[in-house]
Amino acid sequence: MYIKKKFFIKQHHFSVLIIIRNNSGMLISFSRNISNHEILKTGVMDAENLPLKLHCEVCSIVSSSGQMLGCEAGAEIDQSSCIWRMNNAPTRGFERDVGHRTDLRVVSHTSVPLLIQKPQHFFGQGNETVYVVWGPLRNMRQDGKGIVYNMLRQAVENYPHARIYVTTEERMNYCDTVFKKETGKDRIQSGSYLSTGWFTLILAMDMCKEIRVYGMINDTYCYRKVPYHYYEAGSRDECAEYLLHESAPYGGHRFITEKAVFAKWTKTHPIKFFSPEWQLL
Repeated sequence: MYIKKKFFIKQHHFSVLIIIRNNSGMLISFSRNISNHEILKTGVMDAENLPLKLHCEVCSIVSSSGQMLGCEAGAEIDQSSCIWRMNNAPTRGFERDVGHRTDLRVVSHTSVPLLIQKPQHFFGQGNETVYVVWGPLRNMRQDGKGIVYNMLRQAVENYPHARIYVTTEERMNYCDTVFKKETGKDRIQSGSYLSTGWFTLILAMDMCKEIRVYGMINDTYCYRKVPYHYYEAGSRDECAEYLLHESAPYGGHRFITEKAVFAKWTKTHPIKFFSPEWQLL
């Protein structure tokens, strides 16, 4: 059972709320009294424009890849202080391979409707998961015209205990800048769409002392045919999907390019890959 402690501190016209979940090794704090520099660095805000500040000793990032099937990494994953998943990837029925708990879920704007289809499951009371949703401004704008933002706003109204955050426009631009810096290519001009894995790993480097990534492959692991998603048996082949996207002239996720960048980051950040283990030079 999680033990929560809540502290309300008045500082002039600012209100500060800190939530501690002390037996999971995870600290989440929310604060209005925060500098612009900190907001830009975190780049993740809730419906009340409060930033997410999360610090974990060990983050296990569980990919949605079919590589997870049969890996039996669930018990190891469950030992992590924070467990991150992506989009609507389930645990039920796959616990032996992917673990039980979900502390944070990074969600693409395109996957939000899948969560809304099962609101009680994802947002109902008793669900302690933090949701971080990324997407372009056209879908996330807060002036009533952002289709995805409106969905999330309604979810918060229906489920007041739901912990839903969205990436800021500045954070989205920052992730584009990182892509250009690491690849030499402008994301828009090259017709590239960043993946949820890209946003997840960049966020994890800000918030996790150690990162353990499960089920993510680079282009050297295409000898094993697995479904693109572990929870979609018989779905499209993962490596075929990677190659299709990598060569798409427009609108493709550059999965192989991204994984080459991730391998580079292991030299400067405590990131390790499992199921399978990456052979890094």
